[in-house]
Amino acid sequence: MIELGHVTDRRPPFRYAAFVRVGFSDTDAQGVVYYGRYMPYFDLARTEYHRHLGRVHLGDVDFAMRAVTVEYVAGARFDDLLEVFVRVERIGTTSITYDHAAYRTDDDVLMASAKATLVCIALDERQAVPVPLSFRRQIESFQEENPR
Repeated sequence: MIELGHVTDRRPPFRYAAFVRVGFSDTDAQGVVYYGRYMPYFDLARTEYHRHLGRVHLGDVDFAMRAVTVEYVAGARFDDLLEVFVRVERIGTTSITYDHAAYRTDDDVLMASAKATLVCIALDERQAVPVPLSFRRQIESFQEENPR
C-alpha cells in the first residue's frame, strides 16, 4: 500500500501530515491558489490519515461533511510544496471534528487552516449513527502514541 502521508512530530498536537504540490490548475488569475482548491488538499490529508489507520472504508457506514470553517492566511503559488497537517480534534457521538493546517515547506509559512465536522451515517438509510467504537479507539490510540 502506498501512503501519501506520514507520521510527524514537527507540529504538535498534529501527528500526521500529507504533502501536496500546487498544480497550475489550482491557481487563479492572480497566480495564487484559488481558495476553493484548499478543500481537496484537506480531503487528501484526511483520507491519508484514515489510510494510515487502516480504515479508508468503514463497511456499512461512512462520513458526510456537515460543516467546514477555513481561514486563509497567505497565498500559495504554482509548484509550491505544501505539508497539510491533520488531526482529530473531537469525537462526538455521531460526528468527528478534524483540525487541518497547510504550511508551505520552503519557508514554513501557514497558508490556510480549517476545521471540518463530518457526521457518521448509515449508507443504506443516510441517517446519522454512532461513530464505530473500533474506529474511535484507533483514532484515540494513534493520537495518544509517542511519534516515531
